[in-house]
Amino acid sequence: GLGMGMTAPVSITAFPAEDGSLQQKVKVSLRIPSSFQANPPCPSDQSIKIEERQGMTIYSTQFGGYAKEVDYVNYAAKLKSALGSEVAYHKDFYFCNGYDPPMKPYGRRNEVWFVKE
Repeated sequence: GLGMGMTAPVSITAFPAEDGSLQQKVKVSLRIPSSFQANPPCPSDQSIKIEERQGMTIYSTQFGGYAKEVDYVNYAAKLKSALGSEVAYHKDFYFCNGYDPPMKPYGRRNEVWFVKE
């Protein structure tokens, strides 16, 4: 029954297939605002879970525009190529992050994150 407003980034956990495309399962995560973190409200929808994301080290790349799935896949491939084979990171998932409301037409920020192992 409490409204928290929108937070940034909206983070989607993507699970890549062997060919680099994204599997149809994704997990969308929203940051709980600081004022609610000590005692977050209980979700009324059983499909919504509250998780604590531990600190992590990430490898990241940033791009603009209205991001679509193909953009995240392409930038993930570019980041993978830039990191090469010597860098250890989780290859079974990565994060696709958007920072802007849908009505913001210019100066949009999107990121792909790989989590260091």
